[in-house]
Amino acid sequence: MPAKRRVTIALIAEEAGVSVPTVSKVVNGRPEVAPETRRRVERLLHEHGYRRRTGQGDGPVGLIDLVFAEIESPWAMEIIRGAETAAREADAAVVVSVLHTHSGPGRDWLDRIAARRTDGVVLVASRLTRRQHGQLLARSIPFVIVDPEGEPAPDVASVGATNWHGGLAATRHLLELGHRRIGMIGGPAEMLCSRARIDGYRAALETAGLPVDPELIRYGDFLVDSGHKHGKAFLELPDPPTAIFAGSDMQAFGVFEAVRRAGLRVPDDLSVVGFDDLPLARSAWPPLTTVRQPLEEMAALATRMALEISRGDSLETRRVELATDLLVRDSTGAPRR
Repeated sequence: MPAKRRVTIALIAEEAGVSVPTVSKVVNGRPEVAPETRRRVERLLHEHGYRRRTGQGDGPVGLIDLVFAEIESPWAMEIIRGAETAAREADAAVVVSVLHTHSGPGRDWLDRIAARRTDGVVLVASRLTRRQHGQLLARSIPFVIVDPEGEPAPDVASVGATNWHGGLAATRHLLELGHRRIGMIGGPAEMLCSRARIDGYRAALETAGLPVDPELIRYGDFLVDSGHKHGKAFLELPDPPTAIFAGSDMQAFGVFEAVRRAGLRVPDDLSVVGFDDLPLARSAWPPLTTVRQPLEEMAALATRMALEISRGDSLETRRVELATDLLVRDSTGAPRR
């Protein structure tokens, strides 16, 4: 049996019918390649499992790209801390960039990270199209998604939290206090974590034999203004809820503000539960009852997974969900009515 040929840029160039410099341009993300030629070369790179040489041998990896869809929320700092901790363990640096969209990285961004020879990408709350997925694979750029926006493909590595169990625990806590009308403020309807938290809320109500009232479920983003807007709308209902489960701590702080502006008090007039356990949750007044999702640990694990892939190691599992915990503080209590 003839020996299997070593996969090189020269071999790819021969099969693609192009020059070695053309393949090199595709591998390194340079733009001067015709789209059809680029697609043909990327397909062959993927089929052969070609991996770029980092020039670092078995030494430190060097560079991890941490990419956010948005970075306005304080939880972004938790993610950055976790990624930097794991990168530091491997003697690597972290480059942070923001897409300002949940639709995934564009061609310009892919070209830039390929040009700087990044050794792995951690995408936060982003969705990859099949084409973008293929482009990253074709360039042998390892990537892991933290809190994927949609259901990731089976071969895409991702790290999330047990959002369904978190939503269930938060709602059960309010039910155990005696609440029966519980408002739910979710994040964007298309986001996997938001849907899972709302599904946990629904499951808790259904298990308790209570109807799920569509009037008490609202969608927004995970920021303060969304919590304030929907909290105010809930309080203005003819039969307002006695408790609100907010899909994020920032939304919960917005609900706090709506309660204050209405001349009411938390938890005397309205119990509030958040989700995240940001540092602000402990220093808020009253301290916020919330579901802790281990953001730092999620980012650290995703970074380690990206580094493992870059070394050619096989992951034990490609989908990891870290446990959430309910932390009961002073923003919840028994209803007055």
